[in-house]
Amino acid sequence: MLRCAALDDYQDVTRRMGDWDRLEGRVELQAITRHIAVRDKLVAAIKDCAIVIAMRERTTFDRALIERLPNLKLLVTTGMRNASVDVEAAVARGITVCGTQGSVGTTAELAWGLILGLLRFIPEENANLRRGGAWQTTVGRDLQGRRLGVVGLGNLGARVAKVGRAFDLPVSGWSRSLTLEKAKSLDIDHCAELDDLLRASDIVTIHLALNAETRHILDARRLALLKPGAILVNTARGPLVDEAALIAALESGGLAGAALDVYGEEPLPADHPFRRLPNVLATPHLGYVTERTYQAFFRGAIEDIEAWLAGKPVRVLGQPA
Repeated sequence: MLRCAALDDYQDVTRRMGDWDRLEGRVELQAITRHIAVRDKLVAAIKDCAIVIAMRERTTFDRALIERLPNLKLLVTTGMRNASVDVEAAVARGITVCGTQGSVGTTAELAWGLILGLLRFIPEENANLRRGGAWQTTVGRDLQGRRLGVVGLGNLGARVAKVGRAFDLPVSGWSRSLTLEKAKSLDIDHCAELDDLLRASDIVTIHLALNAETRHILDARRLALLKPGAILVNTARGPLVDEAALIAALESGGLAGAALDVYGEEPLPADHPFRRLPNVLATPHLGYVTERTYQAFFRGAIEDIEAWLAGKPVRVLGQPA
C-alpha cells in the first residue's frame, strides 16, 4: 500500500472533503494538521510517502527538499498553479506533478469582506460586544463617496471591480495588460500609470500574480503616494508589498489602515507587528478557504491519484519523459 501525506490540513478536513474509500487498499492517507516549518522534521514526516498533497503555497517544495524525498512519485498541488513547487526539479527526480480544480471568486468575496470590516470596525465592535463592553465604541467610515483602485484586472480583480460598481463607487483600474476596451467593458476608469491610481484612490486592492516584476511593486515610494485616510487591501500575495515599508506607513499614520490576508511568511510569526497594529485587519490566508473550494481540491486530488495509479495522469503540470 502506498503512503500519502496531505500537508498543512489546518482544519483537519482532508478525509471528509473527499471519498477516500475509493482508494482503500491501495493508498494509506496521513493528514498532517500542522505546518511543519523545520525542514528536517518535514523530511522525517514524509520521507516514506510515494504521494504528497500540497495545499497551495503553504509548504515550499524546492529542489533541496525534493532531492531528500527519494520515495516521492506523485506530488499533487491543490489548484493549477503553485509558485512554491519547483516542477522542473520534481520532474528531473522522476516525480509527476498534478493539480486540481478549484472554485472561482472566493478571494474576491473575501476582499470585500475585509474592506467593509476595516471601514466599519466590524471585528472591534464584535469583540467589544461579546466581552460586554460599552455599546458602540467606534464611528465607521462610509463606503459611499470613496474611489476604489483595483491593481490587477484578471479574473479576481475584475470581480472586485464589478462589486465596486454595484456599490455605485467610481473605480479605477491598472494592470500592465489592461486595455481601454476592457476598462470600458467593466465600466471603470483606465489608469495608464500605477502611480496615478494610487494618488486618486481611497481604497486600493491588489490582485496581481507574484513574479520578479511585481515583487514589492508597492514599495515605500508608492505607499507614500496614497492620500491621507486611504486603506490598502492585499488578498493576492504578501511580497507584492514591501512589508517593512507598509509597517512604517501604518505606524506613522501615513496609511489609515490595511486589510491583509497574505504575508511574506506564513503562518505569521506570533510577534509580528501585523498582529498588534490597531489599524490592521488581518486574516490567516482565508481567500480560498471555503467548503466548495476544499471539496474541489480534495475530490480532484483523489481523481489525480486514481488516474496516476492507472498510468493515465490528469491535470499534469509536469511529468517525467
